[in-house]
Amino acid sequence: MGLEMPVAEGKSVQQTVELLTRKLEMLGAEKQGTFCVDCETYHTAASTLGSQGQTGKLMYVMHNSEYPLSCFALFENGPCLIADTNFDVLMVKLKGFFQSAKASKIETRGTRYQYCDFLVKVGTVTMGPSARGISVEVEYGPCVVASDCWSLLLEFLQSFLGSHTPGAPAVFGNRHDVVYGPADTMVQYMELFNKIRKQQQVPVAGIR
Repeated sequence: MGLEMPVAEGKSVQQTVELLTRKLEMLGAEKQGTFCVDCETYHTAASTLGSQGQTGKLMYVMHNSEYPLSCFALFENGPCLIADTNFDVLMVKLKGFFQSAKASKIETRGTRYQYCDFLVKVGTVTMGPSARGISVEVEYGPCVVASDCWSLLLEFLQSFLGSHTPGAPAVFGNRHDVVYGPADTMVQYMELFNKIRKQQQVPVAGIR
């Protein structure tokens, strides 16, 4: 599961990331390399819209370093297409239908930590040169049905997030007994990135 971590009061994004990673290391978590998830927004080209005041759709093209040979294309409240990395080339050829939104790229980068059967990724979310927020992803390796291990995930999250521990992600809502897959993770990152984008439209205290 992936979630946004609020910036600690009086701290910068980077200082809050350091606080989190220090807590993980004190628990006994070990560094296991780095990770990156990025997202670029495309909107329906104006030439493809009718004259009845139709609104264009947004499509999010995403990559995750955990799946280096895959590319993910998501629509809000819609399907998630998993393709190979040549999909990026296809998007260039489809510029008559989908156009890249200006300055829309957002990404999170950080360190992977292994703690027993938990894989934790703490990342700094950036848009352009600016740090905009913090992402935390937690995976429990032995379980493939998210609802079966939610209470265990919650207990582990509370050990280093404290009062900032979230409720169950919306993606779990209608998928109680369904095997959790990469698309579920990418939907959560899409929602997290969109939330951070919307927060940047007004001044946000504590983020600088």
